[in-house]
Amino acid sequence: MIGFGSRDVDLEKAPEVDNACESRSNETSESYEGRENAVPGESFEYGNSLYAKAQRLAGKFHVEQRGIERVPAEEQTDTSYFNIGSMWLAANMVVSSFAIGVLGKSLFYLGFVDAILVCIFFNLLGVLTVCFFSCFGPAFGLRQMVLSRFWFGWWPVKFVAILNVIACVGWSAANAIVGAQLLNAVNSDVPGFAGILIITFCTLFITFAGYKVVHAYEYWSWIPTCIVFFIVLGCFAHSGAFLNLPMDTGTSELGGVLSFGSTIYGFATGWTSYAADYTVYQPATRSRRKVFGATWLGLIIPLLFTEMLGIAVFTATDLNGGNNKYAAGYQASGNGGLLAAVLEPLGGFGKFCLVILALSIIANNCPNIYSVSLTLQVLSRFSQRVPRFIWTFLASCVSLAIAIPGYSHFETVLENFMNFIAYWLAIYSGIAVADHFIFKRGFGGYKPEIYDKPEKLPLGIAASIAFCFGIAGMITGMSQTWFVGPIAKHAGAAPYGGDVGFELGFAFSFVTYCALRPFELRYFGR
Repeated sequence: MIGFGSRDVDLEKAPEVDNACESRSNETSESYEGRENAVPGESFEYGNSLYAKAQRLAGKFHVEQRGIERVPAEEQTDTSYFNIGSMWLAANMVVSSFAIGVLGKSLFYLGFVDAILVCIFFNLLGVLTVCFFSCFGPAFGLRQMVLSRFWFGWWPVKFVAILNVIACVGWSAANAIVGAQLLNAVNSDVPGFAGILIITFCTLFITFAGYKVVHAYEYWSWIPTCIVFFIVLGCFAHSGAFLNLPMDTGTSELGGVLSFGSTIYGFATGWTSYAADYTVYQPATRSRRKVFGATWLGLIIPLLFTEMLGIAVFTATDLNGGNNKYAAGYQASGNGGLLAAVLEPLGGFGKFCLVILALSIIANNCPNIYSVSLTLQVLSRFSQRVPRFIWTFLASCVSLAIAIPGYSHFETVLENFMNFIAYWLAIYSGIAVADHFIFKRGFGGYKPEIYDKPEKLPLGIAASIAFCFGIAGMITGMSQTWFVGPIAKHAGAAPYGGDVGFELGFAFSFVTYCALRPFELRYFGR
């Protein structure tokens, strides 16, 4: 990684991109359009280092050169609110969301009405932090993981970044598996690894180019997918195969509701740790309410629609009879087989629809692969010296290496992974929300110009301890096949109880941070 920098350059100055030309004064970036410590885009190409040469080559092909450096005001030229909403509309109008709805019955044995209610309420809860943190991008011109330095400090945020890398790569792998299942359902001669390769390379092609191309793709890609989902809805409604499965009662129902709710929340809140990445080029004058609202609409509409559709379609697997094509399709090819059974009456056109749904995974994976490259740059001064697009390529390779072996274990992997996301992001949100509202008292309490100055950022002692307490809350409330916490055991029927890990993780971290942060401010002043 060091090879991308010049040997005679002080790597400690990497965030200011002074790697290229020692004669260049810092004065330009310090006063650039009133954005102190912002980095003009042309500065990435200065000098003769390997880093600068790679950036110049990228510029010739209009590949985004900027990484985690602060965006100057005059480069914040994305003025479309629809760009914000369509980003999340496309990313969630995908078959992965449908697969989450299927888990309500396949893993948690819920009826139709109770699964729908869980879907509504936990989605409404999960999207709030994504909408909230999206408002930070225009205000400060900083990426989400860089913003996290203001809450966690320079060094502790690196641990948070590692968790985010795991989340991004894991999501990408899980989504690619879903798409591969669909392609296998269309043509059983297409093996799982081939479908995963197709989706991964298409995602890499878009994310390698950067912010503008990602937004342009998401702006339009939701339209064909939405049409296909309406076709699925129409075919299933016409089939008469829907069963209004009754809800259960007692502790088993409680446990199923809480555990499915944790999965729903984990999927909805999964974008929290990179929400601001997709609004940094919006002007600082943007209305925060409109940014919040555009993000909310872009998230909640596709999440509710696709997950509810998955809940409804999977009820057909309980139809009596010896030739249940829905159960047989799901048994053979997972969610792809289930959707193939729904679209079977349409013949060849139905298979074409399945291919469209499989390719919709690309829209879901673009935010994951784009943001993981930015997160990797937060890990160290050295990793920031590697251009964003190089990290994008490497992250795609790792995702591919995870997805292919995990193809045959998708359902269990997805359920466990969703809960992992819900746990750590709830803890992250608890600390960030506490600091923002209680200690910084809103956006005016930030000094964005110190984003790359470790000596001025918080030490992160309070945040680190609060994170540990959040983990303690998570452990006591988690319900997994390999471990059930003592509180979780009382939240549902034996042996798995009910999952309340994310609720306790948020509460423990929030309260602990509020108790410890005043002492950190008193003794260290930052």
